[in-house]
Amino acid sequence: MGWRGILGFEYGIVQAPLGADISGPELVAAVANAGGLGFLRAPDWESPDYLKELIRKTRSLTKKPFGVYWGECSEELVLKAHQSGVKIVPQVGSLEEAKKAIHAGVDAIIVQGHEAGGHVIGQDALISLLPKVVDLVGDRDIPLIAAGGIVDARGYVAALALGAQGICLGTRFLATEESHAHPAYKRKVVEYDATEYTDVFGRARWPDAPHRVLHTPFFNDCKYIPADQNEAGQPVIGCAIIHDREIEIHRLAGVVPNATTTGDIESMVMYAGQSVGLIKEILPAGEVVKRLVEGAQLLIKNKFSDIL
Repeated sequence: MGWRGILGFEYGIVQAPLGADISGPELVAAVANAGGLGFLRAPDWESPDYLKELIRKTRSLTKKPFGVYWGECSEELVLKAHQSGVKIVPQVGSLEEAKKAIHAGVDAIIVQGHEAGGHVIGQDALISLLPKVVDLVGDRDIPLIAAGGIVDARGYVAALALGAQGICLGTRFLATEESHAHPAYKRKVVEYDATEYTDVFGRARWPDAPHRVLHTPFFNDCKYIPADQNEAGQPVIGCAIIHDREIEIHRLAGVVPNATTTGDIESMVMYAGQSVGLIKEILPAGEVVKRLVEGAQLLIKNKFSDIL
């Protein structure tokens, strides 16, 4: 059946759920309207009425399918979701996680390599992990979506060659006009070409959850802080409205700056994938999808049609 029949979107392009609220209704709807599958990022706290409003607003902007990020993925959750007509698409970073997802009966799997931005626990690069999961899935009708360091048509075609049926992009969609990221964050995604894998941000809230971030001057100054130090007790450097709450942002917190954030933006964490240096401009999300599809088609036609 493949991803078209199971997930219902036109192209094999997925917009990752970007925290804390970077992937809001405007971004998700723009991706969906262009033929991709966008994911809303739900609040990290119980807020059912607000989540319903997020979904309602997104539905007012698009008639196409879209998703909602939910952290848990258990057999019980999958069963309840299927009974309600909801598709479950977990993200895995290791072969063991993939085995659990298959056993739970999920509808598709996002296979994330170590190159990805944000919280990344898996240590395998996409080029080695994806074929292993492809072999593990075998002839089961579970579409695989590749994630980690993919920002352009070359990455799209490479993922298809490794056995994926689609791709999932986070950093590329962060640097779009519809993204709810702070303008300075978007600009740095375009300007910077280096990232680093670290654990210095958000240690108190997310212990043992390393992440990939932009190699900003602030990060360079703080990356060697002792392991027993975290954001607890650090000074407040800004504030933001995230979903339905106003929060203070402490130094070393794992909270990225969104469009409402004020304060010392330069000293806040900025997650980004390893291929950030390939992103040269802030584009409409629909244009990102269009370039990925048309570019992949041209590559396959002009570069690979005469190989065999």
